[in-house]
Amino acid sequence: MSAATAHIRTEWGSRYVGQLCAHFSHNRELAVSLRETSGVIRFPSGDCVLNATADTLHLELECRDQASLERLQEVIDAHLKRFAFREPPEIEWHPA
Repeated sequence: MSAATAHIRTEWGSRYVGQLCAHFSHNRELAVSLRETSGVIRFPSGDCVLNATADTLHLELECRDQASLERLQEVIDAHLKRFAFREPPEIEWHPA
């Protein structure tokens, strides 16, 4: 297994959790669960766990291999940057 985390400073974390979960829930191949400030998106190659606090969005990815992890990082980056275009986030992934 390969894993990575990212912590993004934002006051809009719960909004982005909701937007990401809502967006990916339209794909019937993905299992998505959403709570007020947290969510899980289960991709075929791995899982994305999202948690928002008052000033930070926490992302955790766990995939079956490094190539899948890198691809999932790109997918989450692109979608988050599209949803957070008013405050373009700096997303820095760290091995977990």
